[in-house]
Amino acid sequence: MSSNEDKPHGVPVPKDASATNSVDHERIQRAVREILLAVGEDPDREGLVETPARVARMYAEMFSGLREDPRRHLKKVFTERYDEIVLVRDIQFQSMCEHHLLPFMGKAHIGYVPAGKVLGLSKLARLVEAISRRPQVQERMTEQIATMMVEELSPKGVAVVVEAEHSCMALRGVRKPGSRCVTSAMKGLFRDNLSTRAEVMHLIYGDRR
Repeated sequence: MSSNEDKPHGVPVPKDASATNSVDHERIQRAVREILLAVGEDPDREGLVETPARVARMYAEMFSGLREDPRRHLKKVFTERYDEIVLVRDIQFQSMCEHHLLPFMGKAHIGYVPAGKVLGLSKLARLVEAISRRPQVQERMTEQIATMMVEELSPKGVAVVVEAEHSCMALRGVRKPGSRCVTSAMKGLFRDNLSTRAEVMHLIYGDRR
């Protein structure tokens, strides 16, 4: 399913790929130059003259997920008679908080109980990459990963746990570096069966907490 329906936790998919395959670097550069002027800097001095172009390239990289459908990573599955937990933990990611356009970084843990279909393990990492590389909030990112897994694989259960440190909390405002935000989304067996949920949480954290 790759439609652009209005869902509470849906990921918009470009309807016209030709209109979204490129980033308007020149427009970003003009905007960054205006920001430098607005804060009282000289955008023409040696140290800043190439900054707008650097920022444009950075945004193109950080927001590359806007130009792809994350669901494509869940299309290739294999038929297997396996009905225990499959878990990939410690998937590193970097995303951009949409409230302040500052990065938040951390790791995602994804577990699921197959119902006849299993996924290549690298595809879970690619799913995280595609969903994280766009303006995000951690709560929505966690729910989007879980929802896509349910919709594309129809597993018996999905568990997603994301933990991250947010620059917008470490560098500004309350200024508390080292604080971590942990979010989870439990579907199917992991929501309904407490022992199954406890099992996956033990597999994720063990004695590391």
